[in-house]
Amino acid sequence: MSLRIPGPTPCPENVLQVMSKQMINHRGKEFAELLNKVTSWLKELFQTRGDVFILTSSGTGSMEAAVVNSLSPGDRVLSLSNGVFGDRFAKIAETFGADVTRVTFEWGKAVDPDAAKRALDADPAIKAVLVTHNETSTGVTSDLAAIGSVVRKYDKLLLVDAISSLGCIDLQVDNWGCDVVVSGSQKGWMVPPGLAFASISERGWKANAEAKMPRFYWDFAAAKSYLEKGQTPWTPAVSVFYALEIALGMLIKEGLPGIFERHARLGRRTREGVKSLGLSLFADESCASNTVTAVKSPDGVDSKKLVGIVKDEHGIVLAGGQGALMGKIFRIGHLGFVTESDIDDVIAQLRLALPKVGYQVPA
Repeated sequence: MSLRIPGPTPCPENVLQVMSKQMINHRGKEFAELLNKVTSWLKELFQTRGDVFILTSSGTGSMEAAVVNSLSPGDRVLSLSNGVFGDRFAKIAETFGADVTRVTFEWGKAVDPDAAKRALDADPAIKAVLVTHNETSTGVTSDLAAIGSVVRKYDKLLLVDAISSLGCIDLQVDNWGCDVVVSGSQKGWMVPPGLAFASISERGWKANAEAKMPRFYWDFAAAKSYLEKGQTPWTPAVSVFYALEIALGMLIKEGLPGIFERHARLGRRTREGVKSLGLSLFADESCASNTVTAVKSPDGVDSKKLVGIVKDEHGIVLAGGQGALMGKIFRIGHLGFVTESDIDDVIAQLRLALPKVGYQVPA
């Protein structure tokens, strides 16, 4: 069975094998050396000189950490959302008492930096801006550099969900003025679920010192204090740390230009393959993601049924639509440990499966 969803993603064999190693003392020298090495590599891949922490968590946990380490109940927050995960970021902030102004964009379109400017003009009391760099639910990448430029001009905090972009798509944490950026191991990092990553800027630390939202497990100050000793505050997912060391070593060897070019090539190949089937992309191609492609269901076709046939009869696991898009789109993940031949196989199997749901593929 081939996994072609946008996470969890397939892992290289050596990444999986190393997880069978015996446990080590997470308060000992051996783990400290491992933690310091992978943290240093993550800073390089995040393109930051600031602090980066590794949390034992899902990606959503790191989104919560970004919020509670930066804000206080009642703080005015601007949410820029163009999909399910942007909405989730806003919901987390609201749950902890933030006063959230939601600016939403048509699903399949990018976040408009000019809309952020208008919202910040309208409410000078806004303290922070929440944005999802790469919206997994719709296959859209927004122009984070432009959004960051707007946010910096207004001297606001910028909190970024980069769970399905970092490690795949260029994201210059320091140069683009991002104050807290989070990601998850199960995406382009080629590692099983279980770890999340968070960077924090100097401005982020200043906000952290004033933030009053409740936090214990997610406390960045505790993470910083323990990292100085080569430890994590709470028991880490040791086996996934083993995997992370191998995967990050592969990414560092490839280098950021190679990583970005590889994902751009996979994105193009997927989009061209989809169009060769006579299907339409859900996302505007000008902002189509290089990690996940969302495809419109042909008229009269339920994408849930198509995804089921592709899995059961053709051995490929695709993702369906989420929320309002359930049954209306399907999604192909092409991030992390994926090759062009893998994408070609997806397109070939879709060519065979589509007639079974009543769609005639062009010759």
